[in-house]
Amino acid sequence: MTTAAQRARYPLTQGVNPWLVTCSVMLPTFMEVLDTAIASVALPYIAGSLSASNDEATWVLTSYLVANAVILPASNWFARRFGRKRFLLSCIILFTIASFFCGAAPSLGVILFARIMQGAGGGALQPLSQSILLESFPIEKRSMSMAAYGLGIVLAPVLGPTLGGWLTDTFSWRYAFYINIPVGLLAIFMVTRFVHDPPYIKNAKVGPFDNIGFGLLMLWTGALQIVLDKGQEDDWFGAVWVRWATALLVISLVGWIWHSWTKKDGLVDLHVLKDRNFRTGCALMALLGMCIYITISILPLYYQEIMGYTAFTAGMVVGPRGIGSFIGSPIIGILGSRIDGRKLLTAGFCGFGICALIFGTVDLEIGPYTLLIPIMLTGLALSFVFVPMATMAMATIPRQEMGNATGLSNMLRNIGGSIGISMATTAVIRRSALHQNDLGAHMDPSNPVLQQKVRMMSLFLNHHIASASSTGGAFGQIYGSMVQQSALLAYVDVFRWTALLAFFCAGCSWFFKKPPKNAKMPEGVH
Repeated sequence: MTTAAQRARYPLTQGVNPWLVTCSVMLPTFMEVLDTAIASVALPYIAGSLSASNDEATWVLTSYLVANAVILPASNWFARRFGRKRFLLSCIILFTIASFFCGAAPSLGVILFARIMQGAGGGALQPLSQSILLESFPIEKRSMSMAAYGLGIVLAPVLGPTLGGWLTDTFSWRYAFYINIPVGLLAIFMVTRFVHDPPYIKNAKVGPFDNIGFGLLMLWTGALQIVLDKGQEDDWFGAVWVRWATALLVISLVGWIWHSWTKKDGLVDLHVLKDRNFRTGCALMALLGMCIYITISILPLYYQEIMGYTAFTAGMVVGPRGIGSFIGSPIIGILGSRIDGRKLLTAGFCGFGICALIFGTVDLEIGPYTLLIPIMLTGLALSFVFVPMATMAMATIPRQEMGNATGLSNMLRNIGGSIGISMATTAVIRRSALHQNDLGAHMDPSNPVLQQKVRMMSLFLNHHIASASSTGGAFGQIYGSMVQQSALLAYVDVFRWTALLAFFCAGCSWFFKKPPKNAKMPEGVH
């Protein structure tokens, strides 16, 4: 029980120290983001264990993302209808139970159903946690609180592949899901003990559930994820089903926007986009999602596919990004209230872009520690991006709209990340083929340089295979080197395009309108 003195000292959290609230809501967020990254490492092992193909196993990812994206913007209605604390606890419980069934699944169908339930539970964890956190601190102290929250957001995708690879190699892929259970139990205890609903949530009058808006939301998010995840396999718009799925996506998206804008008390209130800072923040959040997930997904793949590292070793190589995040989070917490957030955003995006350019200088001779410094600096740069962006985007949003606003922004980040991963994967495949054609054009059999290389390699192979096969083996080795070099150039292209995107975001940061330093809380809010 809190005393009157405690409630007077911490009026926004009803007497609970706001840093305890921060720890309580950061745990489920960290668990959810970690699970998003950790499952991708174990995907081949899941396919082999459940007698499924790799194509079928990818639905383990897509089913989670679809359910997650649908719940994100709807979380505000559920929080108001059932109470934010009660809904948060329900989501954590559902996520934890679903994690157990994911790990214990005997077949592909069971794990897909469990992943849908896990995505439904995990979708609301981020917006709920973020809105609770923002309301637990006065405006002038939000930068420090968002720094602590951002640490969990930034670190989880970095630790996910490393932890997932270690658990899978050491124990089983099932432990990549079982690890959520102790974290979930601790989160349930802390939320029960330290999180309370504000009066406006307890006394909120909620309209009927928006069935049409929810149905349209399910349609366009589902169509988007299916097209993004499966489009490359069937040559995108070269396949009839992709064109139909895209038509469904466009029609349902336009219908959802029109319905959400015109319907009073709809599931999602898009009128919050009238706020200039929030509108700018949403656009940048989507682009930030693209930048983050491109590097998180493509850099480990480069180490595995080009350099031949294992999943665990590749995760260890990119792990130092977490060190940069640890360093950057307290720094940005201090600077956030003293320096114009637009300057911090510009510095963060420019730093990220410079690191991406350095990634674009990779070759076949790099070692595990060659990119140590730029990888670490990306973590530092992301700290300078996430915190001021979230703070400035929400600075002029009334507290009653926090849940609605955070749901929209988190949904856009996930969608941006999905689009970014899809674009990067497509670019690697197609640019690799393009570079292979360009390099192959110089491999004319009459080329004296090629003939010399073939003779030298044939002489070497004569000591290991039959002389009659040495020439063919030499051509095979040269072709393999050409394919490897083509893939390398494709990764270089993706890294450079990511750098351009980051520099573009740095310029767009100045569309934010600087909020007043001592802005008052909206009236009527407790």
